[in-house]
Amino acid sequence: MLSKPSLRLFSTTLLCLMLPAVALAASVKLDVNTEHPNAIYKMGEDVKFIVSISSDKKPVTTGTVRYVLNEDGLNKLGEGKVELGTKPAVITGRMAKPGFLRCTVYYRPKTVDGKKAPGAATAIAGAAISPEKIEPSMPVPDDFDEFWAARKKEVADMPMEPKLTPVDSGSPKMECFDVQINCPGGAPVSGYFGRPKDAKPKSLPAILWVHGAGVCSSRLGNAQKAMRLGMLSMDINAHGIPNGKPASYYTNLSNTDLQNYRHRGREDRNKVYFVGMFMRLIRAIDFLTAQPQWDGKTMIVVGHSQGGGQALAAGGLDDRVTFIASGVPAICDHSGGAIGRIAGWPKIVPNGPDGKPEPKALQACRYIDCVNLASRAKADAIMSVGFIDATCPATTCYAAYNQLQGKKQVINEPKMGHAAPNRIHAAFEKAFVEHAKKMSGK
Repeated sequence: MLSKPSLRLFSTTLLCLMLPAVALAASVKLDVNTEHPNAIYKMGEDVKFIVSISSDKKPVTTGTVRYVLNEDGLNKLGEGKVELGTKPAVITGRMAKPGFLRCTVYYRPKTVDGKKAPGAATAIAGAAISPEKIEPSMPVPDDFDEFWAARKKEVADMPMEPKLTPVDSGSPKMECFDVQINCPGGAPVSGYFGRPKDAKPKSLPAILWVHGAGVCSSRLGNAQKAMRLGMLSMDINAHGIPNGKPASYYTNLSNTDLQNYRHRGREDRNKVYFVGMFMRLIRAIDFLTAQPQWDGKTMIVVGHSQGGGQALAAGGLDDRVTFIASGVPAICDHSGGAIGRIAGWPKIVPNGPDGKPEPKALQACRYIDCVNLASRAKADAIMSVGFIDATCPATTCYAAYNQLQGKKQVINEPKMGHAAPNRIHAAFEKAFVEHAKKMSGK
C-alpha cells in the first residue's frame, strides 16, 4: 500500500515498479511468454515458456539462453540452458501445488576476442498454478476478533473533534479542507477532504484513498475528485503527519522518526506499527460516514501496494465498507516462511539463527496480516495481481483474494511486476463507479 531514498519504490501509491523484461543493450530484445495467453495452469500441468530473442529487429537463431525456475521468487525448482534456433526456444516446468511458477531467462552473447560482448539481456515470466486454491500460510488466531474489537472500542471511545481548514478546491462548485481527526494508536488521521457544494443530505457515496509505502503528504488531487465522481472524497496519509509541507520535511521524517516504520514493534501485537495505521482507517470512515451528505449506504476504499493492504484491512475491520479496490496489495501472508513460502511486503517477520521465522514476530504479525483481515471482509472487491511482482508476490495477493467474502473480481497481469498502470486505475474507477450506481438504485 516517498521520501526515504532507499525506499523510493513508489510513484504515488506503489512500493516499486519492476519491469517484466529488461534489455540491457538497445539492439537486443529478449522476451519470454507462457504458452497460455492468460498464463493460468492447473496443478501438475506442464507450463511452457516460449523464448524469443532478436538483435537489431532480426531473430537470433544461434547460441543459448540460461534459465531458472522458482516458486514466485523463492525455492529454486530447476535451471538449465536451451539452444536457440529458427523456432522460439521452449522451457518447460510444472508445480504440483497451487502457487506461481516464475521463469527468469538470461541471454549472454559469446565473447569477442576474449572481451565480453554487448547485448546481454534478462526477461521474466510468471504462470499461475491453480491460484484459486492458494490458502493462507497460517490460520486466523483464535482471539483475532477479540483483539480488533478492543482496538475498535478505543477508536469509538475517543471523540473525533475534527479540525477542518479550508484549502483551495480548484473549483467554485466544490469545497476542500485539510482535516485532522483525533485517533488513538499514536497519531491523528491527517488528510484532505473534498465535497461538492450544495449537495443534498444523504445524497452522496463516500470514497477513501489510502497510500502506498513511504512518507509523504496526503494528496489534494484525490480530494478534488469529489466533484468529478459526485462523491465525498478523502485522501489520508499513512502516518497521521501534517500535510502540504516542503519535500524536505517528509525526507527528514523518513530518515528519522519514521525510519523503517514498517518493522517497528513487530514482536508485540500491541505495538506493531500497522495497528495504529489500521485504527486510522476506522476513524477516517467514522468521519466520512458522519457527514450529512453521505448517502448512508456506500463506502469505497481504494489503494495500491501498502494502500492495497489498507483497503483490505478497512473492509475486514469495518462493515460500513461496501467496496474494496486493492491493487497489488502489501501486508499479506507474513507467515509464508513458516511453510517455506514467499511472504509479502514488508517481509516483517525475520528469520532467526535457525533459519526459521522468529517466533514472537511470527505470532504478533498474524494480527495485522491482511489475509486474515480479508477473511472478515464482506464488501465487494476488485484486486490487481502482477504475476512477476517481486515486492508483493502474486502468491501473497491471491492468499488474500481467496479469503474475501463478497462479490469479487481479479485483474491478472502476467507480465506485470509491482505497478499500477493507467489501465488498472481505469478498471478500478469503472468498478467502484458501477458499485456506487448499483447502491443508489440507478
